[in-house]
Amino acid sequence: MGLTIQNLEIIHWPAVSRIYQEGIDTGNATFQQVSPAWDEWDKGHEKNCRFVAVLNDELVGWAALSPVSQRCVYAGVCEVSVYVANEARGQGVGKLLLQKLIDESEENGIWTLQAGIFPENTGSLFLHKKLGFREIGVREKIGQMNGVWRDVLLLEKRSLKF
Repeated sequence: MGLTIQNLEIIHWPAVSRIYQEGIDTGNATFQQVSPAWDEWDKGHEKNCRFVAVLNDELVGWAALSPVSQRCVYAGVCEVSVYVANEARGQGVGKLLLQKLIDESEENGIWTLQAGIFPENTGSLFLHKKLGFREIGVREKIGQMNGVWRDVLLLEKRSLKF
């Protein structure tokens, strides 16, 4: 049947939340400790740039954008989230989702995408750089996780349309 990308809807939330929690459980995806409830997640993400990847009728990944600020001057700047189910990693799911986010973000007036990635998350770093993100800095000891200070690499991709 193949891999398809669909708009993320509330009906997808149980699978999206499960995949999010898988990423959280790696300890290298996010500072978040528990996948939030739908309402909380929904409020924090752009409505027009959220997608799921479906492989042979099974939801295997998701991607979405979050505004980085409520200030109007940053209306075109968003943070990227891409999560792939453990069993689907290494099959091009993340690449397809991230490319869809890039394409749709430009269609929706977003001129800068940014990603904060733990240095240990080499797969995510490789994927983002492959699709044109550039490393712009390191946020050293930006937060603690289980009592350990963590660094986050900051990457961005600027749209050529703006």
